[in-house]
Amino acid sequence: MRNPFLAGAAVVMTVAVLAACGSSADGNGPEAAGAQRPAASGPSVPGPSATTPTTPAPPPASATGEPAAPGPSAPAATAEGPKTPSDEITPATGTFTKKQKEYLEDRVPKGMDPAAVLQTGQETCDKLRYLVKVDRDTAVGAIATEEIPDAPAAVAGLCPQHQDLVDEAAYAYADGIHTGKSVRPGVYRSASPTTHCSWQIEGAGGKELASGASDTGTSRKITIPKSAVTFTSTGCYAWLAEGAQG
Repeated sequence: MRNPFLAGAAVVMTVAVLAACGSSADGNGPEAAGAQRPAASGPSVPGPSATTPTTPAPPPASATGEPAAPGPSAPAATAEGPKTPSDEITPATGTFTKKQKEYLEDRVPKGMDPAAVLQTGQETCDKLRYLVKVDRDTAVGAIATEEIPDAPAAVAGLCPQHQDLVDEAAYAYADGIHTGKSVRPGVYRSASPTTHCSWQIEGAGGKELASGASDTGTSRKITIPKSAVTFTSTGCYAWLAEGAQG
């Protein structure tokens, strides 16, 4: 069981860092594209909701004189719409590294600055790098809940040192209703739950197998049996599989 203060602080830090973190400091920064690293500090924000997480507006310049965070990141490229051919993906000045080019392939929509797409991926790596230092469970939870969107692609292409977080998140449960094959038996712990965390496990015919609630904001542990058909979680943020390799 984690310290209540750490759990609550980690949740606050998760959302704040989504707006505050900037371009990657792992040696892949888009200096050629003129990207700047935003301030790492930000205002306090509410913890994650049981439905769709929200991201606060970028914070102003910090009291230490660090530059204010830039505007919203460029959206991740989707599978829809024409993409810029790989041989045409070049920065306005300088060059992209081989790893950066591989990440950008089939990800830059026609007419979009590839440096903007690259910066979005690098910001994702920065958020994970920062969060894992604060609280690893929260970092995994942020991937599982998609609070940090497109994390698997960014990690695979730009910061593979965080692949263990992505692998663990693949076996986690975000808040919501999980049914059928998505329900996996095992022991799980709640990552950064709110003070309104509740859960319910149902079997065939809607029979309740287990349920519980916590208003302490501290991590709880549950067992999902093989007979479970539906697992519902509210206000618990994410449930991580016990014994996952980190």
